[in-house]
Amino acid sequence: MSADLPILRNGQSLPLREVPEFPVGDFRDIILRRIQEGDRLACLCADVDLHLYAVLADDAGHALRVLRARLDAPRYPALTPDCPQAHLFEREIAEQSGIIPEGHPWLKPVRFHLPWNGAPDPWRRGGVPVPGVADFFRVEGEEVHEVAVGPVHAGVIEPGHFRFQCHGERVFHLEIALGYQHRGVEKALLGGPHPLSLKQAETACGDSSIAHAWAYCRVLEGLAGFQVPARVDLVRGVALELERVANHVGDLGALSGDVGFLPTASFCGRIRGDWLNLSAEGCGSRLGRDWLRPGGLRQELEPALAARMRPRLERAWADTKDAVELLWGAASVMIRFEAAGRVDSDQARAIGLVGVAARACGLGRDVRHDHPFGPYGERPIPVAQAESGNVHSRAWVRWLEAGASSGFLSTALTALADSAATPKPAPLPPLAPVQLCVSLTEGWRGEVLHLAWTDAQGRFARYKIVDPSFHNWFGLALALRGEQVSDFPLCNKSFNLSYCGHDL
Repeated sequence: MSADLPILRNGQSLPLREVPEFPVGDFRDIILRRIQEGDRLACLCADVDLHLYAVLADDAGHALRVLRARLDAPRYPALTPDCPQAHLFEREIAEQSGIIPEGHPWLKPVRFHLPWNGAPDPWRRGGVPVPGVADFFRVEGEEVHEVAVGPVHAGVIEPGHFRFQCHGERVFHLEIALGYQHRGVEKALLGGPHPLSLKQAETACGDSSIAHAWAYCRVLEGLAGFQVPARVDLVRGVALELERVANHVGDLGALSGDVGFLPTASFCGRIRGDWLNLSAEGCGSRLGRDWLRPGGLRQELEPALAARMRPRLERAWADTKDAVELLWGAASVMIRFEAAGRVDSDQARAIGLVGVAARACGLGRDVRHDHPFGPYGERPIPVAQAESGNVHSRAWVRWLEAGASSGFLSTALTALADSAATPKPAPLPPLAPVQLCVSLTEGWRGEVLHLAWTDAQGRFARYKIVDPSFHNWFGLALALRGEQVSDFPLCNKSFNLSYCGHDL
């Protein structure tokens, strides 16, 4: 059966009628079989007509496969007991559509809203759901106690609740409850593209503006059958890699601060600003806002500007090396980093980790390599990996990636400085009706997925966003098992996941 699944490439569209539909039992069996063969569950969602949709990523084969099931009733046998990668997707399906995955081991709200389609509230909460009001797992036993952190935190940080089950300082279990940042982004995109749709997609996760904007642009370009010029793709690559390095440098500084190593912490706080200012030089925004648009760019990177940015890039990278190399030479830092927050490769594979968190466990998952987009087919970037799956590995992968991205940026800016700017492209054609497209980019945290299909008028009938944090928050929970509760800030920072990217 799975041999009949059509193969999609990243950013390619497909008529909706060609998405194969199976009875839910076969749908479930196909997903489980392909995951046993090495695929990942990149997305699982539902529509208002009792259809389930799944996107399977075959990273080794550089392919995506989409399938669906038509349900006769708003319930089906849950995938989660046999496929942990589905656990959060199935909770989300219950909340968004009222479809119950029967047999799910821990079915509770994700974002605390009523089903979009007016279906009965699966949790019978009555009235408007209150964020954070839900059952929590409890460990019983003598001297076992709970430690509750958040949702309100000290300092400038988004809201999220962390419930620890502890014996003394040792953590038995951590449960993470989010949903306080829910803005209804996916629902707002329905019926689009609207004038605000790009802005809504771009700010799905604010520190990954380029990754989400590019994924959105490629969905529209795929649905419109539009190919952007190679120079546009290269400028987009510059934007994405600047976003990546700025965030990795900030994280390395923050990790240093969490263990009290002030030289790197202080330097990186300033140097991160240099990388952000390079983005501002390119488009006027330190976060890369309004740099990309469907069909092209809002801000072209003119040859003269690319030439001016090159020496600033070299200075920023030289300062970054000076600051971060202090970190690796500090024995006290290495002892803390190596002793905390381990997730092994089997766990990472089972729960579907992506991005930095996956590569730190030895899983070479990188969309730029596995499902190349933009300039990355012709200008590949090495996949940075480590093996231990601990805080040190996650820091080391960030460092390797920062170096690889800096090299890419240097050659890309040179090429842009030596070539003429692209003429302003024609407006994007209308989107094809009743068509589906899957777009992946590799944000600085990991895989960003945008899935959309259109109605008979060429408007969005469904728009689904999967931020890498959606895959990775449970990885943080596993990293704390058996650890000291006092190591939570360090482990949390080593993942540095997004609350709003999860909550959408």
